[in-house]
Amino acid sequence: MHNLPLSYLEISEKNLIHNVREFRNYLDKKTLISAVVKGNAYGHGDTEVVKILSPYVDYFQVNSIEELVRIKKVTKKPILVFGYVAKDDLEKAIKIGCILTVFSKEQLLNISAIAGSLNKVQEIHLAFDAYLGREGFLENELPKVFNLIVKTKNIKLTGIYAHFANIEDTADFSHAEKQIKKYQDILKMSRDFGFKNLQTHISSTAGAMVYEPVGKNNIVRLGIGLYGLWPSKHLENKFAKNINLKPVLTWKTHIAQIKTLPKNYSIGYGLTFITKKETKIALIPQGYADGFSRGLSNNGEVLISGTKCKVLGRVAMNMFVVDVSHLKKVKIEDEVVLLGKQGNREITAEELAKKQNTINYEVVTKINPLLPRVVK
Repeated sequence: MHNLPLSYLEISEKNLIHNVREFRNYLDKKTLISAVVKGNAYGHGDTEVVKILSPYVDYFQVNSIEELVRIKKVTKKPILVFGYVAKDDLEKAIKIGCILTVFSKEQLLNISAIAGSLNKVQEIHLAFDAYLGREGFLENELPKVFNLIVKTKNIKLTGIYAHFANIEDTADFSHAEKQIKKYQDILKMSRDFGFKNLQTHISSTAGAMVYEPVGKNNIVRLGIGLYGLWPSKHLENKFAKNINLKPVLTWKTHIAQIKTLPKNYSIGYGLTFITKKETKIALIPQGYADGFSRGLSNNGEVLISGTKCKVLGRVAMNMFVVDVSHLKKVKIEDEVVLLGKQGNREITAEELAKKQNTINYEVVTKINPLLPRVVK
């Protein structure tokens, strides 16, 4: 195993840089890129990803104060905090230095008061709810909010953003067009209140593909695409000829035990698998605590010696069993790939997502942050 951990994620520096360059080439030269590294960089390891991407992007974007504290140590680039920061944590966030998002009047007043007590001017971006029905101000609230910001010395509004609700899974662009129109109205309103040269952003990876080459916004927020994953099959079919994405992550472990079970032998909790014949099995030292979902019980596969091996029985918290009857030369500590390539076979995040009735985002984000991320 050459001093590598028993189980770990291999992160391809080359593929990560390749993906960001693909977007740089695809987007307008003036478009700024905010790399979204929330959720432990979608499971890829936030500090590892930030160190690699710092020279290639303009902003980083996180969800929480905890993420801000971690990545502030490894980059000088400005950081957007897009989740809710609790009142008790605002002082810390303002002292560390970041751009805070604001989606309520209470937040605005709290930030203003705390920035004032620290003798600082805090930079903010306003979240506008353009038919998303989630975080952000509604249109009728904004005149008061703009008036308030104009009067407030300790807050500097530098951006207004919205978020597409339905752009990756559909050929029907009508909701997105409704959102864009509403967002443009708000930007006009902000100019009427005297806010000039604001940063504007509405697009994630999907929006960057569909809308930004003709878009009018100066920032795009790249998440899933940076990691070499497509927001949807629909977009992959449409844009794969323009943007060549390469997955960044390979999840590896090593066989912990091999043995042969007799016919009619039950495997795992709940007796959900009974051998029909003598069966050679390998014990895999990962489980749902590591992010290998229980939904893959009797349903998932792993790669060993470049071939697929079926999961037998239930996935437990830290281990599960696979069938290796078809492998002649298999031994303890042989490499096992749970996600990614081995030889010329591959298990994709999309495959795993389909088996669990979810999306590739959830598959990678749920991988335990305690597993080592090894940059290659």
